[in-house]
Amino acid sequence: MFDIGFWELCLVGLVSLLVIGPENLPKAARIAGFWVGKTRNMVASVKAEIKQELQAEELRQIMQQQAELEKAMSEGEKHLEALNNDVTQSVRDIEKTHD
Repeated sequence: MFDIGFWELCLVGLVSLLVIGPENLPKAARIAGFWVGKTRNMVASVKAEIKQELQAEELRQIMQQQAELEKAMSEGEKHLEALNNDVTQSVRDIEKTHD
């Protein structure tokens, strides 16, 4: 993400040492590490939450597609049942005419 090399980190460390001072540098580094860790945890939790929402949306779409398929299958069954009734009625009519 960031293209920071060894010499850039050395320069930041040197400037920090000069500005903050050798007595307060460990405390400042600890505080900075704490906030970096807290930020990383927050970013990770936001990523997890977004991933969870995307999965929930995908699940909703799959359920909607399944409902549409079930509706289409139900309509197909009704058409087949009607066709079966028509064929059965036609066979009965043919049987009556031959009797």
